Amino acid sequence: MILYNVTVKVDHYVVGDWVRWMKNTHIPDVMKTGIFSEYKFFRLLTVDETDGITYAIQYFCADIPAYEKYQNEFAPQLQKEHQERYEGKFVAFRTLMQMISGQ
Repeated sequence: MILYNVTVKVDHYVVGDWVRWMKNTHIPDVMKTGIFSEYKFFRLLTVDETDGITYAIQYFCADIPAYEKYQNEFAPQLQKEHQERYEGKFVAFRTLMQMISGQ
């Protein structure tokens, strides 16, 4: 199992719109690619919120080839849509993790 984690800090003045857009548009579009089996959407707690609210979206897929397919075929357009809509109003970083054990 591969976990693709996207952590995003969003400016206070757009956070309501951003959360709605993520839940109603962006995350459904990512899931429609058929690459990921599930996702989880979190708000980070106990972090400094002076510059914005921080969220983590976790997408789960079977293996590295599936993730690479997402990156090659779908990610550029989906990330472009996010960038254009919220340019200058967020910072994001992405991490890739491999599950070693779990339930």
